[in-house]
Amino acid sequence: MSAIVETRCGKLQGVDENGLTVFRGVPYARPPVGVLRLRAPRPPEPWAGVRDASRLGCSAWQNASALGPMIGFDVGEMSEDCLFLNIWTPACDGARRPVLVWIHGGAFILGSSSQSLYDGATLARRGDVVVVTINYRLGSLGFLHLRDVCGDALPATGNEGILDQIAALAWVRDEIAAFGGDPGNVTIFGESAGSISVATLLGTPRAQGLFRRAILQSGAANFVSSREQAALVTDTFLRALDLTPSPDVARALQEMPAAKMMGAQQQTFLALQARTRGLPFAPTLDGEVLPRHPFEAIRDGSAKDVAVLVGTNLDEMKLFGLMDPEARTLDDAKLLKRCERAIPGNNPAGVSRARVAIDTYCRARAGRGEPTAPPDLWFAIDSDRAFRYPAMLLAEMQRAHQPHTYAYLFTWPSPFLEGVLGACHALELPFVFGTLADPLLANFSGSGPGADALAERIQDAWLAFARVSDPAHPGIGSWPAYDAERRATMLLGCECRVENAPLEEERRVWEFWDGRG
Repeated sequence: MSAIVETRCGKLQGVDENGLTVFRGVPYARPPVGVLRLRAPRPPEPWAGVRDASRLGCSAWQNASALGPMIGFDVGEMSEDCLFLNIWTPACDGARRPVLVWIHGGAFILGSSSQSLYDGATLARRGDVVVVTINYRLGSLGFLHLRDVCGDALPATGNEGILDQIAALAWVRDEIAAFGGDPGNVTIFGESAGSISVATLLGTPRAQGLFRRAILQSGAANFVSSREQAALVTDTFLRALDLTPSPDVARALQEMPAAKMMGAQQQTFLALQARTRGLPFAPTLDGEVLPRHPFEAIRDGSAKDVAVLVGTNLDEMKLFGLMDPEARTLDDAKLLKRCERAIPGNNPAGVSRARVAIDTYCRARAGRGEPTAPPDLWFAIDSDRAFRYPAMLLAEMQRAHQPHTYAYLFTWPSPFLEGVLGACHALELPFVFGTLADPLLANFSGSGPGADALAERIQDAWLAFARVSDPAHPGIGSWPAYDAERRATMLLGCECRVENAPLEEERRVWEFWDGRG
């Protein structure tokens, strides 16, 4: 018979699956519907009897993604009633195992913990750990700043999605011991928007004490929105709905069909994508949930007690090139124009920073025998601008307070579309979760003995870090901590090895920037 666990709200019955007990669709907060829409999450309501926890809960409302079908990502049924989590545990006993809590990515407008990609069984079984995956509200329902428009009638901070994550972590703190986990040994990990969320939580006062370790995969705090940007997004969103700021806006938004809000959300995204670096809906410096920029907080030691493992993929932006055909046909003039938009201003010598970046990347890549055509330079420059440099900046800030700070660079190339994606954004995910055999993912991630061996090395590193704050293990060898002098980085690819200051000439291009905009 499958296990029955008693929580503060009632009993849950999971299902036994190949030596694990799995609980799906567990509510960690009240459904954010009706008058609770666009408000901070509330504790879940108790239930009578035994609640079936064999089926996944609904995903958060979202618009369709052009990239999702290409690489096999599917989110299933959607609903505003989406604040659920899933648990994989070796046993519901008192063993107090390490707990890993996954925060999914998707630009804060896409994704779900129900994606088969994030099945926690392999990690739970391989490491004798408890794995938790969570949903949180997305887009306009989770990241729309309304306090300045609606006041107390609807005081949405623009961080309701982050507050959902905090509520889920509080649920884990209060309940996970009954599932065989240790509430004092929680590691949060996430990718892309999930990693940005992790970076945000590192600098969020309300999240302090809810986790002991953090793994950031391809995302730092450089995409947090200013109050001004949040106001622009809100204004654009309301205009898409033909609403003007008034006392009636709060009621209109809470009574509006979710599908209509998704239409306005899509219009807002398309209108502001370029002006918001592709993330109109993101955590907001609201002065309340986020009283200051997470980078500033981390620099001052807000997460000094949290061990951190942070890294990126070598060719992050090549994934997004699937939706940017012009990027693959750039010439020198168009490359310079793009770089001038992405890297405005001059260096202290009066030379265009864009020009410096192009020349530096061209010289460094040529010296390593790598291609230097304009498209190759663009993807390398933009990958470092959006992902690698902010991640390394976060590592450097954290290392000043926390000796257990580690860095990686994922270099395994995708075979998809004859290899044009390289080691692109999101490619490490099936390696982390051990879902390479999923037929929806095989074309994207690759397969075979080499892929399987890399997956095992990565899983064991993540598991070792979650257990003892050090990702080193016999299968990968020593993994030195990161610091601003040596910059030791583990390369994760066809071979795994430590390299000091990889791609250092390119990294130095960005040292003028503090990562906040």
